[in-house]
Amino acid sequence: MERTHELAGRAKARHGPNLSRLAVRAATLLLLLAAVQALASLLFYNAIDRETLREDHARRVAELLVVSDRVHDLAPEMLGAIMSTGHLEAVVADTPLVPHRDVEKAVGEIRRHILRWEPGLAKRVLHLGMETSPQGSRDLVGAMKLEDGRWLNFRSRDIGTGWPIALRATVLTLVTAVLGLGLALWSLRIMTRPLRDLTDAADEIGRGQFVPVEERGPDDLRSLARSMNAMQGRIAAMLEDQARSFEAISHDLRTPLSRVMIAADLVDDAEIAGLIHDSTAEMEAMLMSLQQYLRAQHLAADPEAMDLGVAIADLLQGAFPGRTELIVAPHAVVRTWREPLLLALRPLVENAVQHGGKARVTVAPDAEGHWTVTIADNGPGIPEDQFERILAPFYRIDEARARDTAGFGLGIPTAHRLLQRFGGEIGFGSADGGGLLVRVKVPVAPSDGD
Repeated sequence: MERTHELAGRAKARHGPNLSRLAVRAATLLLLLAAVQALASLLFYNAIDRETLREDHARRVAELLVVSDRVHDLAPEMLGAIMSTGHLEAVVADTPLVPHRDVEKAVGEIRRHILRWEPGLAKRVLHLGMETSPQGSRDLVGAMKLEDGRWLNFRSRDIGTGWPIALRATVLTLVTAVLGLGLALWSLRIMTRPLRDLTDAADEIGRGQFVPVEERGPDDLRSLARSMNAMQGRIAAMLEDQARSFEAISHDLRTPLSRVMIAADLVDDAEIAGLIHDSTAEMEAMLMSLQQYLRAQHLAADPEAMDLGVAIADLLQGAFPGRTELIVAPHAVVRTWREPLLLALRPLVENAVQHGGKARVTVAPDAEGHWTVTIADNGPGIPEDQFERILAPFYRIDEARARDTAGFGLGIPTAHRLLQRFGGEIGFGSADGGGLLVRVKVPVAPSDGD
């Protein structure tokens, strides 16, 4: 279980938190709904605001006209100064400011509001109109005939603006929409997190890893997670049984091979005895290669801090003395899986030594900061169209590699399988001089606190 939790942690670290396409589409839909709501609210509040302003101006004018009659009786010369305000200007004159009765529909609605506020004004001579001020606003202007025959002219400013209230209401609507959208996106992220985990797990399962999926979220997602866990268990058990069965068979085949080797020593004909010895040795190498590939299917290891330079130097000196060149960048220490990494590097170096005579091994970080082991040789190389094919088990390239080499063509597939299972990567290119260049991205294990 500890191993599977480490693999799950590495899967999450690789993919990171991100929105799925479903979440992006849902967020886009929510944004469109918020925009429609804001536009509808703007039009709605603007219409209400205009009606409210008309009533407000009607009330203001109605009060002015009623009070002006009383003020005119008491102090006619003070009427204009007393009744004028910041929004309403009043003045007494001999002629009306508006010579005709109102003809505009909006003015007619204001007249009806005025008469509803002060029904007594229905008997008075009252002219109303609309006028554009120098500032561009639409003002309500009017004139009411007083008892002495003079006219009370007035101007109610900014009758045409419907924005102050509508703007405040729109801003409030937008703020509410943004908060609602944020809450919806947060809720959507919470609800789709199990789906993202399932996506990550499916990707890791495709890489041959066992990633336990936490069974949480809606019923359908919990059921799907449960099925994926059960499927992983069955696949893992089947692969392990298969690998162990073939491994046992290959191990048991060594017994009759040993008897053949002994029998070859009893053959008098030296040529036939040598042929038997060579064939038996080749079969032994084939079985060893097959065992290593099968072991890669179920190998388990614990992560540890590893000095890549020291570990790879020990591998090269022990297995390929005098046939390799090692260059290591400073501070090449990484938390990884030692045994799977070294088992993956060994056949790659062996392949370079066998076909190029010597292997150049470089340990350095790549452009993204990941530690990479590069293995280059001066051999015949491999055509680029074969890079994917050589990862398949039992595939050999006769044109580039000698046909009489030992093994089943399982060295590179074994390395690929090990790196894939533990989160590393392998890539190929052409080395200087035409040889093969192999790049191994060192798998990184999550720290103990992750």
